[in-house]
Formats: sequence, structure tokens, C-alpha cells
Amino acid sequence: MQEHNPYASPTAAVAETVGQSAAPGELAGRGVRLGAALIDAVLLLAILTPLQWFSGFLPDLIDARQHGERLPWSTMVLWATIGITLFMALQSWPLHRNGQTWGKRLLSIRIVDLDGDRPPLWRLLVLRYLPMHIVGQVPIVGPLIGLINPMFIFRADQRCLHDLIAGTRVVVAR
Repeated sequence: MQEHNPYASPTAAVAETVGQSAAPGELAGRGVRLGAALIDAVLLLAILTPLQWFSGFLPDLIDARQHGERLPWSTMVLWATIGITLFMALQSWPLHRNGQTWGKRLLSIRIVDLDGDRPPLWRLLVLRYLPMHIVGQVPIVGPLIGLINPMFIFRADQRCLHDLIAGTRVVVAR
């Protein structure tokens, strides 16, 4: 029989829950999340770039940059609005149906709320995507936030800034 030692460290198994929700769902890996974001970006660029080229925006932008000039802010706001509108039109259906963008769907990951449920579409579009897009358009601040946002994935809960704003996380789809 072993003698009880009141100074011994505990032997009970303790679940690690710091920084993580108790909701079910294995967190998606950082690499697969990056892959999904790249797929979504390429898909959007494949549609937006020809639109910008044939409308004259890209040739005008290139010409202005070569002469050290800038295009009017109203033109930049117009194309930022077209970009987010196109993103929402392209991604709304899979986001509403499964909590996935096309890239997340291809890589078998999805967005859930902190309870593990599919968030409503309005929450994804208005809280998860729109704020990052709007802030991304602000000179100096936008690129800085664009760098900081994905760095949050290195936290223990692997939630980026846009996940914290929307109360979401990305998990492996089952």
C-alpha cells in the first residue's frame, strides 16, 4: 500500500481549455486556412481583374502610378465597393449554406460560431468580412491591419482578428 503524500503533485488528468471554447470541432490548421484564403483571393481576382482592365481602371491606375499621380479617391472607393460586392455575391451562397467560402469548401474546413453552429449569413458578411475590407482601404492603417489580422492565428485559439470581431472560429468540416 502506498502512503499518501500531501506534498505530491496532482495526478488527475486536466483538460487544456485555456483560450479555447468547449464547443465540439477540431480547429482547422493554419496552412489549410491560408490555402483557402489564397483560393478565395485567386477566384475573386480572376473575375475582378478583367473587369478592372476592360473598364479602363487598371490602365488608368498604371498610367497614374508611372507619372507619380493618384487616381481620384471616388474612383478608388467605387472599385473597393465593387470588390466587396463581388466577394459577397460570389461567396454568399456557400457561406449561407455551409459556413464555407469556395476555398474553405475545397479544403474541407468551415466557419462556426463559438458554440459550433453555423453563424447566420449577416454575421459573416457584416462582422467577419466587411470591417476588414473597409479598414483595408484606409491608407497606412489598412496595410498595417492587413498584416496584423493574420498574425492572430498564432494565438492558442487560432482565431484571427476577423474571427474575434465576428465571434467565429474555423474548424475541420465533417
